[in-house]
Amino acid sequence: MRVVLVGAAGRMGRAIEAAAAGAPDVEIGARVDQRANFPPGGGVWTDDVASVTRAGDVVVEFSSPAGARAAALACASKGAALVSGATGLSAEDEAAVRAAASQVPVLRASNFSLGAAALRRVLRAALESLPEEWDVEIVERHHRLKRDSPSGTALTLASDVRAARGFSEQAIRNGRAGALGPRPRAEVGVHALRGGTWVGDHLILLAGDGESLELRHVAQDRAAFAQGALAAARFLTKAGAGSYTMEDVLRAPGSRAR
Repeated sequence: MRVVLVGAAGRMGRAIEAAAAGAPDVEIGARVDQRANFPPGGGVWTDDVASVTRAGDVVVEFSSPAGARAAALACASKGAALVSGATGLSAEDEAAVRAAASQVPVLRASNFSLGAAALRRVLRAALESLPEEWDVEIVERHHRLKRDSPSGTALTLASDVRAARGFSEQAIRNGRAGALGPRPRAEVGVHALRGGTWVGDHLILLAGDGESLELRHVAQDRAAFAQGALAAARFLTKAGAGSYTMEDVLRAPGSRAR
């Protein structure tokens, strides 16, 4: 499997490079980043993803909104699959990724940890089992350098709750302050903590009368996301054009993620 790694000089890019070095079925064919970030020597580096992408490749990008958009356009024109993990995409960026999925296989996720994908399954099962009157709050913790808040994973989990409960988009409350009065039933609290070197910690609290349930996933190292990204790439080599999720990777027969 030939991988074109976009955002190769970043934290996730370096983690994927390390994971690929231990995977005999993976070759990093080219590395893409801003030219100012190129390290001295070692491999093929460019700032133009289209120039190094070819049919049959899998482009794995953890870069920026502009990088995700460029990768989507390159994949659609070259016939390569796309694993996309950049955060903070605009509506136009997301539209470009969706458009690519009409021509090539695309897997976009806010979290590539296999454990986080399993957490979404467990959350849906819990919501199906518990009374609708139970309250749901989400607390996420990340390192001090993370730029977006709340995390994409927290927002994905909140969207899962909204879908299960039939809540509107306005049901998500990011933090609380002041005399807000009693908590509305149709609300999902999302709280972001930033500090230290937390890689990723997501806690879901489901609270009823006189009892509560906590579901939690902790990523201890970016290697978890890197291994998940490579599992997603392997999945896409056997998939047709369309949009996929990490849960599709978990469900795939014979998947190395299972």
